[in-house]
Amino acid sequence: MEVLRPGMLTTVQDWPGRVGFWHVGVPPSGPMDDLSFRLGNRALGNAEGAAGLECTLGGPALRFERSALVCVTGAPATVTVDGAPAPQWRTIRVPAGGVLDVGPVSGPGMRSYILFAGGLDIPEYLGSTATFTLGGFGGSTGAALRSGDRLPLGPATGTITSGVPADDRPMLSQRWELAVTEGPHGAPEFFTREDIDTIVGSDYEVHFNSDRTGVRLIGPKPQWARTDGGEAGLHPSNIHDTAYSVGALDFTGDTPILLGPDGPSLGGFVCPVTVTAADRWKLGQLAPGDTVRFVPVRADRAASPRSLGPARRAGWPFVRSTAGDGDDGILACADADDTTTVTYRRAGEDGILVEYGDMTLDLELRARVHALYEHLRERGEPGISELTPGVRSLQVRFDPERLPTAKLLTLLREAESLLPPADELVVPSRTVHLPLSWDDPATREAITRYMHGVRADAPWCPWNIEFIRRMNGLSSVDEVFDTVFAAEYLVLGLGDVYLGAPVATPTDPRHRLVTTKYNPARTWTPQNAVGIGGAYLCIYGMEGPGGYQFVGRTTQVWRHHTADDESPWLLRYFDRIRWYPVEADELLDMRAEFAAGRGELRAQDGEFRLADHRRFLTANATSIEQFRTRQQEAFAAERQSWRAAGELADSTA
Repeated sequence: MEVLRPGMLTTVQDWPGRVGFWHVGVPPSGPMDDLSFRLGNRALGNAEGAAGLECTLGGPALRFERSALVCVTGAPATVTVDGAPAPQWRTIRVPAGGVLDVGPVSGPGMRSYILFAGGLDIPEYLGSTATFTLGGFGGSTGAALRSGDRLPLGPATGTITSGVPADDRPMLSQRWELAVTEGPHGAPEFFTREDIDTIVGSDYEVHFNSDRTGVRLIGPKPQWARTDGGEAGLHPSNIHDTAYSVGALDFTGDTPILLGPDGPSLGGFVCPVTVTAADRWKLGQLAPGDTVRFVPVRADRAASPRSLGPARRAGWPFVRSTAGDGDDGILACADADDTTTVTYRRAGEDGILVEYGDMTLDLELRARVHALYEHLRERGEPGISELTPGVRSLQVRFDPERLPTAKLLTLLREAESLLPPADELVVPSRTVHLPLSWDDPATREAITRYMHGVRADAPWCPWNIEFIRRMNGLSSVDEVFDTVFAAEYLVLGLGDVYLGAPVATPTDPRHRLVTTKYNPARTWTPQNAVGIGGAYLCIYGMEGPGGYQFVGRTTQVWRHHTADDESPWLLRYFDRIRWYPVEADELLDMRAEFAAGRGELRAQDGEFRLADHRRFLTANATSIEQFRTRQQEAFAAERQSWRAAGELADSTA
């Protein structure tokens, strides 16, 4: 078929999307409203996940070269075949040469879906046809449909029905209730009890600046249970980077965002509740101005996302629940060894966040995370679908119908006795040399956009590097430059933010510049900008939102076109990044070479030994403590100035 009119934002999607790459910053994508999508495929005799089209706010006009059967589901819209009205949720035939036209969404809802008997016959990228527009892959072009695009149809092979039964169709609304489970980050550690009561007792409004990465909400500002995030950042929402769940309510500063299927896999903000898997379809239908209320449910009583009928409870205008689990999202606590505790946090009814030790930056905790990660990978438990390391945590995503939560907890506890001592950790660790355009014009542009479109009075504006200097008690911005280029940054995680982008920290604590993150976050960040948030540095894998304080820009860390035996992500866990300075124009030339496939990664093989790192810390303990004392004094002074300016809410901590 040929695209005559693309619609506002029409993309190829399949379900469940691109699973298995969360650990390197590749989101699943797939339909935001999986229920409407899968129901349409079932009516046409397809596999539930067969590739189809997602239409946001308004659909396309498509001319078919051969006769085809289609089903349009999701939010209500005007549907015609050669100008004659056609019903939604029913199987309709488009004749050879005919035009299917799906008009604007009339509401309620936000997205409609077009499914085809036989599905769309499109090559996969990393195991899926789902379009991830920010990453530039999936679909037929890596982008939303454009006029003139041609989409091939697969052969229809299944039993085709008359349409989707009325009892199976989801109920769309402008006032939504979302079933949520508690955790991973609740009271009293991060939020006050009053905060949690407010979160589940208030109506939130959907902000117009929402998309597939996340649904921004307008609502009450938390009071918070602590004054700041310590080494993770000045704001109390800041934590050491950890894996997110799709459907998590993510507080980026004081702004709540429901993370969508194109959202980031790793980040440094707290998430008090998580939408259940069976209710995540609603995120795709939340429209600007709609109201949202969160209803706590017991994780073991959440509806099954496998169900497409009444058991899914999608036809109810409310969430039936007596209460949540009442455990603040903490499933269990134990001792990993004589000095380290382990906490098992709920990350949705289909995820567990294994978290080690105190809330500090300690490479020994990352070593323990790595040991558990490798153990579970080698075990290959069938019910586990994703393993994503963070700084001091490991997120385990699983299928509770194949691997019940209690059984997984037992497995994780037993694993602790099988792990080698952390001080025996020796891992491959390349030294990777990357160019850095200091204070790059693209990052300056992002700050200007932020000041014009979000807020102009932020403490980090108009120059992030000056803010970094002030927060760390340095005498000049030249000291910021010298510290960044002297540092050796150890890669602790990938996918912060997106597509193999590293979260890294200096191996030498004297090089760990500490900042806070933007509040609220930016809506635009240039691809491969380099920033610092908390004590961590990241490279932004692509354009998108962000919150780290800019220091410059570098070359790409993701290859879109690779040989069959190559992975598109360039960096690995425990790589050590060393920067060398380049001018802005020189960087643009290097980026062009890299995009053309001619760029090379400069790296030398080596090892990281935790025992050697311990000896280094002992030998330099005095000067490290002196650096930290000066840094903490500057940090405290900045926090006090924020409080005086009303930047921080009063805290009970």
